[in-house]
Amino acid sequence: MTGLKTGLLAGAMLAATIGAAAAQPLTVVELFTSQGCSSCPPANANLIKVKDQPGVLALSFNVTYWDYLGWKDTFGRKEFTDRQVTYEPSLGRDGPFTPQVVVNGRADGVGARSGEIQGLIAKGGRPQGPELSLGQGKVSIGAGKAPGGGADIWLVRYNRGVVEVPVARGENTGRTLPHANVVHALTKLGSWNGEATTLPLPAASGGLSTAVLVQAPRGGPILAAAAN
Repeated sequence: MTGLKTGLLAGAMLAATIGAAAAQPLTVVELFTSQGCSSCPPANANLIKVKDQPGVLALSFNVTYWDYLGWKDTFGRKEFTDRQVTYEPSLGRDGPFTPQVVVNGRADGVGARSGEIQGLIAKGGRPQGPELSLGQGKVSIGAGKAPGGGADIWLVRYNRGVVEVPVARGENTGRTLPHANVVHALTKLGSWNGEATTLPLPAASGGLSTAVLVQAPRGGPILAAAAN
């Protein structure tokens, strides 16, 4: 009987430990990149270096404004370009550029520079917002202090891992470009006003992974992030 109790206690402690680890806040690294940008491949490579780093959620958002150079980005979407444009005023930028890396919605840099992404991660810390978890078909957000007007809840669907894309035209003609954790869809799920909130989480399709971001509006800081 004593052995059974000990085993149950150990199992409960292990479950608590796993739950605590899952609840650790994530540092969100967003790379705005384009297959039509000749300076982007080094940034893609830098994101690959950090994509498996514990406590980091690395995401590639492919933008569309370089498509006119002769190659239409195969992952580019207008909503990704819009997301980057929304960031620029709060980051003190006149307009979007590639490759731009944004960490936690708070700080940015040129993703192609050696060590730039790692340096921003080290300085940026992790979001200090509400508890956020995904599971059993729902998004659960704990109570906390919300920005004025509330925060946006974003659903991100992305392809976890590295994919290679051959480019036939434009500035990267003849190159095969690696991309890490490519985002395929970005949808606003709702808003968070500081009260504990639960929302349905639509099932993912096509083998895509899921991340949810709680973020101050108009390109503000990311308050919490979780991924499955």
